[in-house]
Order: sequence, then structure tokens, then C-alpha cells
Amino acid sequence: MEQWKKNLAVLWFGQFLVMAGMTMIIPFMSLYLQAELGLTDSHEIATWAGVIFAGNFVTAFLFQPIWGKVADRYGRKVMLLRSGFGMAIVIIMMGFATTPWHLLLLRMINGTISGFNPASISLISATTPKARMGFAMGTLQSGTIAGTILGPFIGGMLADQVGYRPIFYITGSLLFAASILAMFVVKETFDREKAAKRPNISVIEGFRRLGRIPQLTSLFAVTFLIQFAMIGPMPLMPLYVQELHGSTVNLAFWAGFVSSAAGISNMVAAPLLGRLSDRIGQEKILAVSLIGAAVMFIPQAMAGTVWQLLLGRFIQGMFLGGLIPSVNALIRKHTPDGMEGRAYSFNSSTLSLGNMIGPIIGGVISGWIGIAGVFLVSAALFAVNALWVWRTLLGKQQSRTSSK
Repeated sequence: MEQWKKNLAVLWFGQFLVMAGMTMIIPFMSLYLQAELGLTDSHEIATWAGVIFAGNFVTAFLFQPIWGKVADRYGRKVMLLRSGFGMAIVIIMMGFATTPWHLLLLRMINGTISGFNPASISLISATTPKARMGFAMGTLQSGTIAGTILGPFIGGMLADQVGYRPIFYITGSLLFAASILAMFVVKETFDREKAAKRPNISVIEGFRRLGRIPQLTSLFAVTFLIQFAMIGPMPLMPLYVQELHGSTVNLAFWAGFVSSAAGISNMVAAPLLGRLSDRIGQEKILAVSLIGAAVMFIPQAMAGTVWQLLLGRFIQGMFLGGLIPSVNALIRKHTPDGMEGRAYSFNSSTLSLGNMIGPIIGGVISGWIGIAGVFLVSAALFAVNALWVWRTLLGKQQSRTSSK
């Protein structure tokens, strides 16, 4: 097997475990706070659950660019192992928490030392042949989505079988094993002497330089909007499903099913669209996927039954599957040499920002114009972003082609 394929296989497994570890606690967080950490008031439990879940993304948003700078200086594999082993230890320690403050602090530390995902993407982008870049990014994305989808399912299943605390021990141990595997199997060609000779610019200056590249600004916006679309409606989904279902019977099942529908089709479509983008270009796949995702928000807002909502989410997930792989491949294409780590870390920060404020914005919008309005606003934002992508990416590409 070629080395880039070995790298991709190992990092797919690592991406899956990282995202599963971050989302595995969703089904039992409230129960863990109640049964193991001694909280009894329902309002207090709900507040702590929300704060603890968000804590990871707050610190990840702040620290990702710093780790990106270090990656450009010392290599992606070093950052990969630092994050993998560090997160494994922190997740295991979560199983020993005795107060909500302990759990919150550990979740924030976990976000601080995170960086496995952008380091994986950056390493894959540096070691994969350009002709296979779309396929590699799509496959890696499928691991991320698989972990995000299956994490809550696995967490809920394990909670019933082994209890709450052992889940943290199991997840941390698996992530530690994945990091060991990456240490021995994953290989990267990185010239530290050449990297050391480059100007050691600050994180803010790096952001300014990358921000002057309109293609990258557009791509960062796409990443943020994807998370807004995926995470924003999630807290409202049970209410929307209840409104359409008209009953509380099997409500949790239908809410979970609808929420995961887009992720399932996303996971399947990402490698296929990634492979297609290698043939026709990432820019075209990105533009078509943005337009398709925008259009598919409309039937969700107009759904009259749960099945219509489910179908709309599933079809939209196929278009969403063409976004992140195309974005990651294009970031590598438009990023100056030696700044790849920063670019992917800034992109990861926008992803964390979407995770943080998506549900908040969704809640505010639903209070003004109803839950269906959240989907319509998302459609409008995606349409605007599609025009932006058309001007900054496809328009300039066509201009270069015609000038030749």
C-alpha cells in the first residue's frame, strides 16, 4: 500500500475516535451530572450540561490558530501526536470527575490541546498526490462525520451496558491506541531547517496575510455556514418534529433520526463527490453543493410531515458532503507554502465558532419568525455564500483560463 493511503487509513480511524469522543457524552451528560456528580435541580442540570458541552468548543476556537503556527514550524505529525495523546489522557480523567467544575475544566483543557483534526487534514494535504486530493479529503471527512453521528449512539448504548464513567476510560484508551498507531505508521516529509528559516510571524499577522487572499476568506465562510446549518437547528429539532408528528410517542427516536439523516448521507456522499472533484474540479463541486444545500432548506421549512422533513434532511446531506472536502482541498491550493497549518487551524476555528453560536442564533431567529424561519435564513445565507464563491473562485478561475 502506498504511504499516503496508509496515512489516510490511520487518520480516518483517529478522526472517527476524536469526533466520537467529543459527541459521545451528549446522550448521558445530564444523567452523568445527576447520578455521578450529585446535581438534583433540573434547571441547574440543564445549565451545566450546556456550559460543559460548549466549553470544549470555546477553547478550541481560541487555541487552534496557535497550534497551527507551531505545526508550520515543527511539522504536522508532532501536532497530531501532541493532540492525540493529550486528549486521550484528558478524556480518561473526565471519568474521575467528582464535581461539575472538574468536568467543565477538563472539557476546556480538551479544547485547548485539541488540534488532531486540522493536523490530520494538513498532513493528508501535504502527502497525498494532487490528482487524488479530493478523494482523500472526502474519505477523511467521512471519518469525521461517522464519529459525529455514531458518537451519541455509541455513548447511549455503552451507558446502558457499562455505566457512565467507564465510557470515558474506553474512549480515551481507544484514542491513545490510535495515536500509537499514528506514531508508527503515519509518515510525513517535513524540512524543519527550511521551516525555521521562514519569518516567525505572529498568529494575528498570519491571520491578516491569509485574510488578504479572497479565496481563503470565502472558504472559511463556507466552513462556518456548514456548521451553522448542521448544528444550528439541532436543539430545535425535537420541537419541530413534535410539531409535525403531533404526538409524544417515539418523539425522541424521530428527533434523533431526523437529526442524523443529513449526517448519514453526508458520510456516504463525501468520498464519492471528493473523487468526482478530482476529475472536474473542486470549485465546481463546491458551487453546486452550496446551491443544492441552499435549495434543500426550503422543503424543510415547508414540511408538513416528519417524513418530508426527513427526506429533505437526507437529500441536503448529500450536497453538504461535497462542501468540506472541496473546502479542504481548495485551502491547500490557495495557501502560501509554509502556512498550511495556520490555514487549516483558522478553518477549524471557524468550525468551532459555528458549533458555539449556531444554536444560539438558531434559537434567537426561531423566537422571532418561528422554527421554519431558521431554515429559510440558512437558505439565504448559503445562497449569498454561493455567489461569493462564484466570484472569488470560479470567476477568477474562468478569467485565468480565458487569458491563456
